[in-house]
Amino acid sequence: MASGRAEMGYDLRLSGGTVHLPSGPVQTDVAVSGGRIVAIGSVGDAGETIDCTGLDVLPGVIDTQVHFREPGLVHKEDLESGSRAAVLGGVTAVFEMPNTKPNTDSAEAIADKLARAKDRMWCDHAFYVGATAANAEQLGELERLPGTAGVKIFMGASTGDLLVAEDAELARVLAHGSRRVAIHAEDEGRMGERAHLRVAGDPSSHPVWRDDESALLATTRILRLARAARRRIHVLHVTTPAELELLGRNRDIATAETTPQHLTLAGEEAYPRLGSHAQMNPPIRSGAHRDGLWHWLRQGVVDVIGSDHAPHTLEEKAKPYPDSPSGMPGVQTLLPLLLDHVAEGRLTMQRLIDLTSAGAQRIFGLVGKGRIAIGYDADFTVVDRNARWTIEDSWLASRAGWSPFTGMILTGRPVGTVIRGTRVMWDGELAAQAIGAPIRFEATDFPGH
Repeated sequence: MASGRAEMGYDLRLSGGTVHLPSGPVQTDVAVSGGRIVAIGSVGDAGETIDCTGLDVLPGVIDTQVHFREPGLVHKEDLESGSRAAVLGGVTAVFEMPNTKPNTDSAEAIADKLARAKDRMWCDHAFYVGATAANAEQLGELERLPGTAGVKIFMGASTGDLLVAEDAELARVLAHGSRRVAIHAEDEGRMGERAHLRVAGDPSSHPVWRDDESALLATTRILRLARAARRRIHVLHVTTPAELELLGRNRDIATAETTPQHLTLAGEEAYPRLGSHAQMNPPIRSGAHRDGLWHWLRQGVVDVIGSDHAPHTLEEKAKPYPDSPSGMPGVQTLLPLLLDHVAEGRLTMQRLIDLTSAGAQRIFGLVGKGRIAIGYDADFTVVDRNARWTIEDSWLASRAGWSPFTGMILTGRPVGTVIRGTRVMWDGELAAQAIGAPIRFEATDFPGH
C-alpha cells in the first residue's frame, strides 16, 4: 500500500499497531510528512518512529461540544487548561461553545477567541457563534468566518445569557445562513411554568423540573421551524428516547448527538451518590432513559457523541440546589468511558470511531479530519484497549479539579495523542509546547464561493 515515496524518508512513522482504516482494522504502519498521512503499509525510515505494538491507532477523536469558559469565567477553565485535558484524554480537536462573558456573538468575539487560542490550545479547535435576537441578520456572514464551527442556538436558558426562545426569533435565526445549526433543545416556557417543582437541596428534582416534555416539545418545535426554513440542524445532548425516535423520522434535515454521561449514569443512582455533581442541562435522567438512548444509538440515530464539558468549581457546585450551577467536566473522560463501553460489549470499536471522528466530519464538513487515509491530517488517538485503570483526581487537568467519574474502574485507556504529525501526549506526558490550530471546514475553506 505504501507509495514510492518510502525511500525518501518520513517525518513520523507509527509502527506495528492495529490501525483503524475506513475499511476496518489492519495491523500495519502509517507514515506522515508535512503533518499529513502520506503512506499506509510497509514504509521506510522516518525521523521519529512510535512503536504501537499491542495498541490500537484510531482517527483523532473530535469532541464537538465543550465549554472552556474563556473569556470571563476562567476561574472554572480556560482554553489552555481545557485543551490540555482534551489531549490527555486522547482528543485531537474540539468545538467550543459561545456562552462566555462576553458572549461569542460577533466577528470581534470570534477573532478574540482565535487570538487567545494561538500557541495556548493543545488541540485543534473551532468556535461556535451564539445566536441572539440582535445578531440574527448577521449570522450568515458570521458562520463563514475561518475557525467557526457554525451557529449555536440555546432554546432554553443554560449557563450564560444566550437565549432564543420564541418561534419568531428562532425563525429569524434559521433564515440567515446555510450551515448546519447546533441546538440546545429545552422549552423555556414549559420550564418557567415548572420552576416551582424544584425542591430546595434536592438535585434529583432537576429532571422533574426540566422534564421529558420540555425536551421533546423544543425538539418538535425546532424541527418544524427548520423544515419551514429549509435549514439543517444538529440537536445536541439528546436525553430522551422519544426525541431520538422523532429525529430518526427527520433524518433529511436533522442529526443527533448524545453524551457519555447520559449513556453511563442513571439518575436513581447518580443523584444520591453525586448530588449536584450530577446536575446538568438537559438532566441526567433515569436508567430507563439511559437504556433507551442505547437502543436508538444501536439503531443508528445518534450521529455524534460530544462531552458537553461544562466545568464549575467545587465551591460553586457545593451551593444548595437549585443555586448550584448545571454542568460537569467531561472532555478528558469522553474516550475512556466509551472504551469501557466497548470492553463491556455495549459498543463496537467501529461505531465508537463513527461517533467520535467520522460522524463529525460527515455532519460538519471538516477538511482533512475524521479518518486515517492518504492526504488527511495526521491526527491519531492511540489507545490500549486492555488497560485496566481507575480514574483519579490527580489525572484530571481541568481547572475544575473533579469528575463525576472519579473512582470508576475502566478497561481501555488513551495512550497517545498525535495532532498533524506531532506527538502532543504520550503516556500522560505532554509535549514541550501547544500546537493547536483552527479547524478548516468545507463551508469556509474558500470564502466567497
